[in-house]
Amino acid sequence: MINKILIANRGEIALRVIRACKELGVRTVAVYSKADEKSMHVQLADDAICIGPGPSSMSYLMIDRIIAAAEIANVDAIHPGYGFLSENARFARICESCKIKFIGPSAEVIEMMGDKNMARATAKRYKVPIIPGTDGILKTDKEALEAASAIGYPVMLKAAAGGGGRGMRPVHNEAAISAAFASAKSESEKCFGNGDMYMEKLILNPHHIEIQVIADSKGTVVALGERDCSLQRRNQKIIEECPSPFISDRLRKKMCAASVKLCEEIGYVNAGTIEYLVDDQENFYFMEMNTRIQVEHPVTEEVYGVDLIKEQIRIAAGQPLSEHVRKGVPRCHAIECRINAEDPYNNFAPSPGKIHSYYTPGGRGVRIDSHIYAGYEVPPYYDSMIAKLIVTGNTRDIAIARMKRALMEFKIEGIKTTIPFQHAILDNSDFKSGKYNIGWVEQFLQKRPKG
Repeated sequence: MINKILIANRGEIALRVIRACKELGVRTVAVYSKADEKSMHVQLADDAICIGPGPSSMSYLMIDRIIAAAEIANVDAIHPGYGFLSENARFARICESCKIKFIGPSAEVIEMMGDKNMARATAKRYKVPIIPGTDGILKTDKEALEAASAIGYPVMLKAAAGGGGRGMRPVHNEAAISAAFASAKSESEKCFGNGDMYMEKLILNPHHIEIQVIADSKGTVVALGERDCSLQRRNQKIIEECPSPFISDRLRKKMCAASVKLCEEIGYVNAGTIEYLVDDQENFYFMEMNTRIQVEHPVTEEVYGVDLIKEQIRIAAGQPLSEHVRKGVPRCHAIECRINAEDPYNNFAPSPGKIHSYYTPGGRGVRIDSHIYAGYEVPPYYDSMIAKLIVTGNTRDIAIARMKRALMEFKIEGIKTTIPFQHAILDNSDFKSGKYNIGWVEQFLQKRPKG
């Protein structure tokens, strides 16, 4: 087993990895920016090393500082979490060259599936359905205009190196192409250091369904069902659930089989997620693959009774998938709410600042993944998510009732959060009946009372 791991991340995912390591008897090293000096992951790690100022471009994205910290601490492996450097092939390659195990797939696979345009081509090669779109990179807005004319409006401009909803722009007519192309390209360059763009046909009101896969180095690949991530605002996920209220058993089997086959063909190792768009006729289309652990992984863990972070570490150490993971079957329904430091009644403006009081819900079937506490100062430099509230129930109705109760108990004072907004969604009849898709939240926002 690996003896010491550096976590190249922050916040709740860093704390999540630390907890898994402690249960495995593995020592941990946290890296942190000056803004995160008092974060819980720093306090609970065995060792902690400061790697720079608050902005991520000067700390969590600095490969040389993270590698230097790993060498100083003499670690065996690095867990990248999600975001930041988790899908950076160069980082994975440097780790391996320094004889430090990167807990994730190989740099070659990250490169293949991390580039969204290359990933589309790979999926197409192995007979996984893809959304009609361009086969190469769009270099200018003129090329984007020609491509849109060939594909037919509406279309979606997407960053080749994108993720998390960044670098994406829907375009409904010719007049909007140039501005959308410039905006998406600029955002992609800022977020990913890569402005390459491609285009897909925009499927109206689809469902966003993702399949959790995990594979060991022995050739075993398992698909642990699906997560429904259709509740989104501006391409950012708000609430996720497993299993999906929309997916039939027949479609689930087809999507899982396609996902396993793709992973087998590309030699995928470790945890990953394959994301699809599904239309109302149950046609599914490959969208992208995330070659890392996902924010929403806890709903799969709860439904299938597995610990995906522990499995990631075991796989990196050369061990086979645990038997209970290989034979995992769904046992309940789970819902996750992402609690963000945002003001839902002020256009979701970020709300950093000091948390004066903090009370978390409890009781049967309630899980909190968070790094915050009373007195904690939420910094302004990072993603606004400060906690994940996950509930389980024997049925979807029980899970919904439990989530509503838990949201009412959850008290965070001193900053604004999305808790009241999520409670309103849970209380909506469309959500209760599972009648939602990617466009539902925006429609809900337009109808709801202000203030």
